[in-house]
Amino acid sequence: MIINMMESENETIMNVAKLMLTAAKTAPKASGKDKIVGAIITGDEKNKLAEKMRSLFNEYGNPIFERDSHNVDDSPAVVLLGAKSTPFGLSNCSMCGFPTCRETREAGSNCVFNITDLGIAIGSAVSVAADNRIDNRVMYSVGKAAIKLGFLDGDIQVCYGIPLSATSKSIFFDRNKGATLLK
Repeated sequence: MIINMMESENETIMNVAKLMLTAAKTAPKASGKDKIVGAIITGDEKNKLAEKMRSLFNEYGNPIFERDSHNVDDSPAVVLLGAKSTPFGLSNCSMCGFPTCRETREAGSNCVFNITDLGIAIGSAVSVAADNRIDNRVMYSVGKAAIKLGFLDGDIQVCYGIPLSATSKSIFFDRNKGATLLK
């Protein structure tokens, strides 16, 4: 059997994507309460994600969506990580800006602990990619499109996408494709 470089790269990317989800799962969480969800997007779903990003560019006029959609097109896989919107349930916390978790829930806001946990989980996930020499970039634009498409289970209001690539030069730098960014 002969496995060529491209086959090896794509298989490695998928293996690393799975390891990234595991790293996000095992990342430290506030009181061990896991509100993090994740998924790996490939194939037709990845194409839908990139197309949704382009439609969000048209809807919002924000060129980041158009530019980042090309990175999704050029990546074999995208890891999604999001946080459930369930407040933590503490009394007298108010770190989210509301006096109680009940008011946070009623306002549709996010618990600061869940968002902090998401940041830690993302950091753990991208460190796995870096340790395995897989190029990646954390993107708000990908997460926004994934939420609009309902790609993650549960009440998810905050999500980030992490496209993965293994090329001679990282596709996530010197990104001139698409519209010029706003200044």
